[in-house]
Amino acid sequence: QVQLVESGGGLVQPGGSLRLSCAASGFTFSSYAMSWYRQAPGKQRELVARITGGGFTNYADSVKGRFTISRDNANYMVYLQMNSLKPEDTAVYYCRADWFNTYWGQGTQVTVSS
Repeated sequence: QVQLVESGGGLVQPGGSLRLSCAASGFTFSSYAMSWYRQAPGKQRELVARITGGGFTNYADSVKGRFTISRDNANYMVYLQMNSLKPEDTAVYYCRADWFNTYWGQGTQVTVSS
């Protein structure tokens, strides 16, 4: 069965870094575009970063230059390296797979606070 399992969230001070991981299984990973979304309390879920099977990337303006998305097709993994974190980056971060179907992970909490 399809699974997307996020990990790597936590509490970090402003200016700090975190690396999120998403382990995928149950579908043809390399065919799917993989994305990270986030949802802050009281706000809509928003796209943070996306990477195609071929490695093309795009980012939300709010994270450009600070976040980097990458993928390992051999190991069915996608990553989000987050640097220079700000309090407004606080949210639940979700992994998403898109192609023939759309799949979501359960989310991992990221809290940026001093």
